[in-house]
Parts: sequence; C-alpha cells; structure tokens
Amino acid sequence: MTTQSLNFSRTIDASPAEVYRAFTNSTSLREWFSDVATVDPKPRGRFYAAWNSGFYACGEYTELTPNEKAVFTWQGRHEPGQTSVEVTIRAQDGTCIVELVHAGLGSGAEWSQMVAEATKGWQGALKNLASVLETGQDLRFMRRPMLVIGVSDFNAEIASQFNIPVPEGVRLDTTLESMGAHAAGLRKHDVIISLAGHPVSDFASLDAAVQNYHADDTVEVVFYRGPEKKSVDMVLSRRPLPDIPTTAQALADFQRKRDADIQSDLDEFFTGVSDAEASYKPDPDDWSIKEVLAHLIQGEHYWQFWMVELMGGCEAHHDGWGGNNPTQVAATASIYPTLQDMLVAFQRARDETIALLARLPENFVAQKGSFWRLAFSVADDPFHHRVHMDQMKAALAAARSQ
Repeated sequence: MTTQSLNFSRTIDASPAEVYRAFTNSTSLREWFSDVATVDPKPRGRFYAAWNSGFYACGEYTELTPNEKAVFTWQGRHEPGQTSVEVTIRAQDGTCIVELVHAGLGSGAEWSQMVAEATKGWQGALKNLASVLETGQDLRFMRRPMLVIGVSDFNAEIASQFNIPVPEGVRLDTTLESMGAHAAGLRKHDVIISLAGHPVSDFASLDAAVQNYHADDTVEVVFYRGPEKKSVDMVLSRRPLPDIPTTAQALADFQRKRDADIQSDLDEFFTGVSDAEASYKPDPDDWSIKEVLAHLIQGEHYWQFWMVELMGGCEAHHDGWGGNNPTQVAATASIYPTLQDMLVAFQRARDETIALLARLPENFVAQKGSFWRLAFSVADDPFHHRVHMDQMKAALAAARSQ
C-alpha cells in the first residue's frame, strides 16, 4: 500500500527541554493538545490522548532521546489504520525548531478524512504549543465562548423531583447576569438537553458542544423548565480576562486581598447567626449553613491538592464530574462542635492556600502553561463563593421563618 506523510515545522521561543516535556508529560499535553492525556514516556510506554468531542488516539513510544526526539505510534478512533508521529527538536539562535512528521497514512477515500483532519489538527496544535510555551495562554481556552453557569447534580431521581421527563442533561444551579446563558433567559433548575443540535447528557457533552463554536456565535439551546420543553437562541459570550499575576508572591498577594473581601462578607453575614440556625436544613435534600461551610473547607483542600499535582506534573483527571458527596459533606460538618469552630477552620484553610501560593518554586513558575492556568484560577472572579453565599442566605432565611 502506498503511504504518505504530513510534515510540519514550527519555530518556538522555548528551550528544547520545555518542548520535549510538552510531548512526554501528561499535564503538559493537556495544556496545549488534548483534554485528557496519560503517558508513560519510555520505550513501549503508553501514549493516550482524548478530547471531549469523543475522539481519542492511543499508541506507544518507540523512540525517545531527551530534549531531541520523541516518536510514538498513533491509532485514532475510527481511523483506518495505525500510523506514527515523529517529533524532532533542534535548538537554533535561542529558540527551537520543532519538526513533526505524521507518517504511514494511506491513500484513497478511506484515508482522506483522516488526512484532512490530521493536517488541520497538527497545524492548530503546534500554533497552540507555541502560545502555551511562550505566554502560558491556551488558545483553545482564550478563544472559547462562555456560558458562565453553575451546575448541580442531575439524575433520574432529581428529574422526578422537578417533573422533568428526561433523566440526563445539565441542571443549572446559577447563571451570571449579562452573560450568555442568563441573557438568553436560562435560570436555576433549567435542564439543558441540547446545544446547537448537539445532544447534552452531562457537563462533558455540553463542554464538547461549546468547543465547536467561538465567542459571539449564536446557537440554539433546548432545555426543560419543569415538564415544559423550551428553546432559545443564545449568543455565546466572550471571556473577560482579569490581570494575571506573573510571580508567586504577586499571586499570593492577590489571593490575600481577595480573601480579605471574602472574610468581610463572611463577618457581615455570620453576625448573630446561632448554631441552631446554622444547623437547620431547609429541606432534606438542601444543605444547612454548616454543610455549605464543610463544602467550602473541602474545596480549599481540593484546590491545594490540585496545585501540588500541577507542581509535580502529575495531574489527576476523571471521567466527568461525580457530583458532591453528601456523606463527605456531612462527615466534615459533624466534626466541628460549633459554628465558630467551622469558621476558624475555613479561615485556616484559606490561609494555607495563600501560604502555598507564596511558596511556589521558581521552576514551576517558569512552566508558563501550568503557572498561567493556576494564576488565572486565582485571578478569575470568585463565582463559586458568591453562589454559596447566596445559598447560605437562603438557608438562614428558611431557619428564621420557622
């Protein structure tokens, strides 16, 4: 069979070690290439990359020369045969020349779609690799539209509770005013089942559907509001970007200032709140104020674990979001004798986060892709805390109405 090769070349303002790591480290691959990656960079070690669209490719490394070359086999989902990818890295005048050859592609109709998609895919991926290594910015993220929604659990039992006739979809917890979903009229407890004709069964499928479009595109959203099926046209919002701190100390200082604002809101809210009021559950399926605090304490620790994973270049990933675990929330809430004990624990958890940010090692800060992701997550608007502040206000109002 006659085979063909696709050849690409890109000059990148980065070191050979940074480029080599981008093809041999799972976290690095996710920052410029795929949504999921797991690799074992040794001869015959695994190479696996997957995208939220449902496409994946797997293979094994066949040749590795640190900071110079990486070769791996490639078998994509529904592709007609196995091919290979060879990446050669060459230093030149303080930059790198990256040459990529995707070889072993067949000819004829059964290969034509793969050849077209691989050509487009590698061109975009190498452009993004340069952006991530040079500036830290993932172009897939920077150019993506925003829905700006908070999501909540959804399953057959919850569907029955809200009289929704489907067991799968994305249930909205909140929407941010003036942004895409809210401006289109979507509200809390609406369940999205389709976006621009793409079925939506969970958050991963919603995320995959959004990736097909750009900011300012208009798409149709189909959703249920209770038993009623509705559709609206939604303009996808542009992502507002905050100023991103560029050093570990600047990042810690930014978070410390943000935390002072959060603490001010907490002090105002909790003045006069009793332990009995904080323990009150508005509904068996709703959280009490103490359970919301337990969730926030857990969230700080999860965030710290993620930072440690980023620093180690070994970032855990999961298949979708498993939802909040009520057993864990209840367990955390149960170990604190008083509301004041919980508030002190939450403050200490936030202090620990700030201390960790201030101690980020220099070699991690130099990894622009990982550091930019972390810095953006700090500098972005604290939407999560605002949502839960509203939740605690609702629980307190319910407690005081009894």
